[in-house]
Amino acid sequence: MMVPPLSERPVTEEDEEQFRRESMPRTYTLRQRWADYRAEAKANRPKGVKARVRAWLHVEPFYWGMRVTYVVLVVGAAFAVYINGVANGWWHAWGDKPTVAATTPAARPAPSASSPTEAAMSGGYQIGPDGVLVRPAEHAASTYTKPELPEEAKENTERGAELAAEYLLDTLTYAWNTGDTQPFEDITQPGEKFREGHIKNVNALYANGWMYGNKTTVTNIVSVLPASEKEWGVEPNTIAVVFDGTTNNGIACVGQKIIDKNSDEPVTYAFFMTWKNGGWISTGGSVLNNEQK
Repeated sequence: MMVPPLSERPVTEEDEEQFRRESMPRTYTLRQRWADYRAEAKANRPKGVKARVRAWLHVEPFYWGMRVTYVVLVVGAAFAVYINGVANGWWHAWGDKPTVAATTPAARPAPSASSPTEAAMSGGYQIGPDGVLVRPAEHAASTYTKPELPEEAKENTERGAELAAEYLLDTLTYAWNTGDTQPFEDITQPGEKFREGHIKNVNALYANGWMYGNKTTVTNIVSVLPASEKEWGVEPNTIAVVFDGTTNNGIACVGQKIIDKNSDEPVTYAFFMTWKNGGWISTGGSVLNNEQK
């Protein structure tokens, strides 16, 4: 990937301040955010039944459309259950008068020994012997190439730290698409939260599923600057690297459920790359989406 040289990317005080904000641990948990939202919604709720009804009616056309959609879905689901029940003999069609013949289930013919048994399917995917949907052959883990560390990333320079951080993202993408976390483990420091969390999640997914189409793209180099031990609490010889980019989670399978997250989302990556034992290793990392920034 072509990136502008460091000389064309001056580090400003705003860049350093932004990296400091993004690297600080966040204590504002999802539970606290939900509690604040509920408290605000309760405080702004109209008083009295009539006022609430008026507030419910006076909404934008988009939300009316959403409400109509929900109603149609509920009615459609109920109708589908009704049709399925009639077809399987669970109950009788509306207005029909049951007879003895009608209430007697028809005998199903036994499958012929000479006819081949069709493979069990679910949503267009074949169900494997372990109960997990079979991964499409064209997206097999073997179709993904293991990333290689660029030669320049092996140098003790800011440019080397920058390329090592990009390689780290490549190993993480490779881990999600194949289940092989070893390259990602080799470039990250054991015990680091970002590292251990991703390894745990990848292993949990591949214990009962798979993923393909995961990808990460770096769109902008925000900053590459030395991080002092005194100011940041990091190890000596550490470079702070911040990228803007996009992430795409592709298609994932959990058991017999397909999860489609094949869309790009803008994110910011922040890493502490430390020169240790003759190479760069990540001693801290985080991924921030738009809500966190």
